[in-house]
Amino acid sequence: MVNLMHTVTPSCPVSAPVSRSWLSALRLHWPEYLIEAGALGAFMLSACVFGVLLEHPSSPLYQALQNSNVLRRILTGLAMGATAIAIIRSPWGQRSGAHMNPAITLTFLTLGKVAPWDAFFYILFQFAGGALGAIAAGLLIGEPLQHSAVNYVVTVPGPGGRLVAFIAEFIISALMMATVLWMSNSPRLSRYTSFYAGALVACFIGIEAPLSGMSMNPARTFASAFGAGEWAGLWIYFTAPVAAMLLASILYRGRNGIHTVYCAKLHHPQNQPCIFRCRYRYLHAQ
Repeated sequence: MVNLMHTVTPSCPVSAPVSRSWLSALRLHWPEYLIEAGALGAFMLSACVFGVLLEHPSSPLYQALQNSNVLRRILTGLAMGATAIAIIRSPWGQRSGAHMNPAITLTFLTLGKVAPWDAFFYILFQFAGGALGAIAAGLLIGEPLQHSAVNYVVTVPGPGGRLVAFIAEFIISALMMATVLWMSNSPRLSRYTSFYAGALVACFIGIEAPLSGMSMNPARTFASAFGAGEWAGLWIYFTAPVAAMLLASILYRGRNGIHTVYCAKLHHPQNQPCIFRCRYRYLHAQ
């Protein structure tokens, strides 16, 4: 086994060392980058598996529930919410912060928590990991994943059209980022951030998915589009989540101050190492 701990900075430093070049960033923090790729890849693999189980016409689960689209969406939401929680709270998720989403990484970059080169590589590896996850799902599952009822679980605008999809993506992305910032920076609630984030994923799939497919994540949408060759409305999923999460961060910063953002991790036990500009130890010293 490769030792992923050898490049780590001290646990929860007041300010993590800033990588002044892309090469030093890659040398110091490649384990976190690989974890981000693997995390979104695992999320995509889970999405594809449950997509086939609940939507493919020959699946026993689909046949048992074919008259209840809502119930199938609820079950999909529960499965993907649980997947998100498991990844965020896993040892590797605790290591990288489990962003799995370029919009989240960009938001923490603007909040001064992520160094620019780390943000660049996080986003690059998120896109690569998501696409590789979709490819792996295609190889493992085969034709059922390509069926039109599943189609690599693509996120595309619903019957309401692209404007409705954009507004819906904007709203759910803003709510997600606002919740993450509020929860993760609360001494009392920070330990529950992952559960709230997973619960929102479940609720949004159950309620919002008919409007936009429920993405909140440019890399997640790209991964499915890459596998399916379906690029309809891609600009929506690249712009709405980023704009919404940035707006949520601006509103949070305006109300609470940027000094109240302690770290960029979604789940951060105090004994875990951190590559970010981390002040997490002070959150619980208040």
